[in-house]
Amino acid sequence: MSLQLDHMILPVVELEPSIEFFTKILVCTYGGVSEPFSVIRVTAELTLLLAPWGTEGGVHLAFALPRAEFDAAFDRIKAAGISYGDAFNTVGNMQGPRDEDGARGPGKAVYCFDPNQHLIEIRHYEV
Repeated sequence: MSLQLDHMILPVVELEPSIEFFTKILVCTYGGVSEPFSVIRVTAELTLLLAPWGTEGGVHLAFALPRAEFDAAFDRIKAAGISYGDAFNTVGNMQGPRDEDGARGPGKAVYCFDPNQHLIEIRHYEV
Protein backbone atom coordinates (compact mmCIF):
# COMPACT_ATOMS: atom_id res chain seq x y z
CA MET A 1 0.00 0.00 0.00
CA SER A 2 1.31 3.43 -0.88
CA LEU A 3 1.19 6.43 1.39
CA GLN A 4 -2.24 8.00 1.73
CA LEU A 5 -3.98 10.37 4.11
CA ASP A 6 -5.90 8.37 6.75
CA HIS A 7 -7.57 11.05 8.87
CA MET A 8 -7.34 14.72 9.66
CA ILE A 9 -8.24 16.65 12.82
CA LEU A 10 -10.32 19.70 11.93
CA PRO A 11 -10.89 22.20 14.74
CA VAL A 12 -14.41 23.63 14.90
CA VAL A 13 -16.30 26.15 17.02
CA GLU A 14 -19.61 24.27 17.22
CA LEU A 15 -20.08 20.62 16.33
CA GLU A 16 -23.69 20.55 15.14
CA PRO A 17 -23.40 23.13 12.31
CA SER A 18 -20.18 21.45 11.22
CA ILE A 19 -21.70 17.97 11.23
CA GLU A 20 -24.70 19.31 9.31
CA PHE A 21 -22.48 20.96 6.68
CA PHE A 22 -20.44 17.84 6.01
CA THR A 23 -23.41 15.46 6.05
CA LYS A 24 -26.10 17.54 4.32
CA ILE A 25 -24.08 19.64 1.88
CA LEU A 26 -21.21 17.27 1.04
CA VAL A 27 -23.13 14.06 1.90
CA CYS A 28 -20.39 12.58 4.05
CA THR A 29 -21.42 10.08 6.73
CA TYR A 30 -21.56 10.92 10.42
CA GLY A 31 -19.70 8.19 12.28
CA GLY A 32 -20.57 9.18 15.84
CA VAL A 33 -18.31 10.28 18.65
CA SER A 34 -14.85 9.03 19.50
CA GLU A 35 -13.97 11.37 22.35
CA PRO A 36 -13.13 14.12 22.00
CA PHE A 37 -13.92 13.99 18.28
CA SER A 38 -17.01 13.73 16.13
CA VAL A 39 -16.16 11.49 13.20
CA ILE A 40 -17.07 12.38 9.63
CA ARG A 41 -16.42 9.63 7.12
CA VAL A 42 -15.40 11.18 3.80
CA THR A 43 -14.48 7.93 2.04
CA ALA A 44 -13.77 4.36 3.09
CA GLU A 45 -10.14 5.42 3.55
CA LEU A 46 -10.48 8.95 5.02
CA THR A 47 -12.16 10.48 8.06
CA LEU A 48 -12.33 14.02 9.39
CA LEU A 49 -12.18 14.21 13.16
CA LEU A 50 -14.08 17.34 14.17
CA ALA A 51 -12.45 18.74 17.30
CA PRO A 52 -14.49 21.15 19.45
CA TRP A 53 -11.46 23.29 20.30
CA GLY A 54 -12.49 26.48 18.55
CA THR A 55 -10.88 27.90 15.44
CA GLU A 56 -10.46 31.04 13.40
CA GLY A 57 -10.83 28.93 10.25
CA GLY A 58 -8.38 29.02 7.41
CA VAL A 59 -7.91 25.32 6.75
CA HIS A 60 -8.39 24.46 3.07
CA LEU A 61 -10.01 21.14 2.14
CA ALA A 62 -10.54 20.16 -1.50
CA PHE A 63 -12.98 17.38 -2.36
CA ALA A 64 -13.05 15.73 -5.80
CA LEU A 65 -16.42 14.32 -6.82
CA PRO A 66 -17.83 12.60 -9.88
CA ARG A 67 -19.61 15.14 -12.13
CA ALA A 68 -23.17 14.24 -11.08
CA GLU A 69 -22.26 14.40 -7.38
CA PHE A 70 -20.43 17.71 -7.92
CA ASP A 71 -23.54 19.17 -9.58
CA ALA A 72 -25.75 17.94 -6.73
CA ALA A 73 -23.39 19.33 -4.05
CA PHE A 74 -23.18 22.67 -5.85
CA ASP A 75 -26.99 22.76 -6.04
CA ARG A 76 -27.16 22.12 -2.27
CA ILE A 77 -24.66 24.95 -1.63
CA LYS A 78 -26.81 27.34 -3.66
CA ALA A 79 -30.09 26.12 -2.11
CA ALA A 80 -28.66 26.61 1.39
CA GLY A 81 -27.74 30.22 0.56
CA ILE A 82 -24.04 29.58 1.13
CA SER A 83 -21.81 32.16 -0.54
CA TYR A 84 -19.49 30.67 -3.12
CA GLY A 85 -16.91 31.76 -5.64
CA ASP A 86 -14.84 30.63 -8.55
CA ALA A 87 -11.45 30.84 -6.79
CA PHE A 88 -9.98 30.50 -3.31
CA ASN A 89 -9.83 34.26 -2.93
CA THR A 90 -13.21 35.16 -4.49
CA VAL A 91 -15.72 33.40 -2.24
CA GLY A 92 -18.83 35.54 -2.36
CA ASN A 93 -18.63 36.56 -6.02
CA MET A 94 -21.30 33.92 -6.72
CA GLN A 95 -19.52 32.78 -9.86
CA GLY A 96 -18.18 29.44 -10.91
CA PRO A 97 -17.30 26.79 -11.42
CA ARG A 98 -14.13 27.58 -13.29
CA ASP A 99 -11.20 25.63 -14.69
CA GLU A 100 -8.37 25.01 -12.24
CA ASP A 101 -5.59 22.50 -11.81
CA GLY A 102 -5.87 19.94 -9.04
CA ALA A 103 -4.03 16.82 -7.96
CA ARG A 104 -5.28 14.94 -11.04
CA GLY A 105 -4.88 17.77 -13.53
CA PRO A 106 -7.41 20.30 -14.81
CA GLY A 107 -10.99 20.29 -13.60
CA LYS A 108 -13.90 22.53 -12.61
CA ALA A 109 -13.92 23.98 -9.09
CA VAL A 110 -16.09 26.05 -6.75
CA TYR A 111 -15.20 27.37 -3.30
CA CYS A 112 -17.19 28.21 -0.16
CA PHE A 113 -16.66 28.47 3.58
CA ASP A 114 -17.94 25.93 6.07
CA PRO A 115 -19.54 27.19 9.34
CA ASN A 116 -16.03 27.61 10.83
CA GLN A 117 -14.58 29.65 7.98
CA HIS A 118 -12.54 26.73 6.65
CA LEU A 119 -12.19 27.07 2.88
CA ILE A 120 -13.98 24.20 1.16
CA GLU A 121 -13.34 23.43 -2.50
CA ILE A 122 -15.45 21.02 -4.48
CA ARG A 123 -14.25 19.94 -7.88
CA HIS A 124 -14.71 17.41 -10.61
CA TYR A 125 -12.43 16.12 -13.30
CA GLU A 126 -13.54 15.39 -16.86
CA VAL A 127 -12.22 11.90 -17.47
